[in-house]
Amino acid sequence: MLQKTLGIVLHTLKYKDTSIIVDIYTEVAGRASFMVSVPRSRKATVKPVLFQPLALVELEADFRPNTSIYRIKEAKSFHPFTTIPYDPYKAAIALFLSEFLYRAAREEVENKPLFAYLRHSILWLDECTTGFANFHLVFLMRLSRFLGLYPNLEDYTEGDYFDLQNACFTSLRPQLHSHYIGPAEAANLTKLMRMNYETMHLFNMNRTERNRCLMIMNEYYRLHLPDFPVLKSIEVLKELFD
Repeated sequence: MLQKTLGIVLHTLKYKDTSIIVDIYTEVAGRASFMVSVPRSRKATVKPVLFQPLALVELEADFRPNTSIYRIKEAKSFHPFTTIPYDPYKAAIALFLSEFLYRAAREEVENKPLFAYLRHSILWLDECTTGFANFHLVFLMRLSRFLGLYPNLEDYTEGDYFDLQNACFTSLRPQLHSHYIGPAEAANLTKLMRMNYETMHLFNMNRTERNRCLMIMNEYYRLHLPDFPVLKSIEVLKELFD
């Protein structure tokens, strides 16, 4: 059945010499895979150049039941980027987030609140001009709500540890595993979780502090998402911003 939808590009994979397989988070069907032919004519209705990391596309595809890879009839950009591909910092963030979402957003069902969050976040990144060094941290923290992984932050008492495996504060250091953060970092957790895109520039962090937050969040997701791998792009992201 032909159906139109908006989508966010997560991943592309070359298939033979004539096609690419594109994973897209769609508004109507959640995560979906599409076969895209590499055109030999400039008049082609689907051009592979559209499918860059986090690109926002409008497409018409044949969503046939019991099919794992769909065919795209037409595709176009519904919001051409003005800065992300041309700013090396934003491009690195987009590459990391597309890889992260490719591994984390696996549901093949409609989830319009998640799609709206992703769309809003990507547009915000493209349109902002300064103060976005903490963008990926805010994105990951807010994303946890939509994936059902938001930690319990209600019962904090000074001196508590934060148990990453059980997603809660605890007065005693966990004895059965090593996935926790100590009292000093746990005390900052509730403050960091209050960050949003409009206020994140007020949270001054150097590269070391920012990378520490990134590694803690990456570990948290790896504990709670099955088969979540080591991300290749995270090392590039760790070198950004002073």
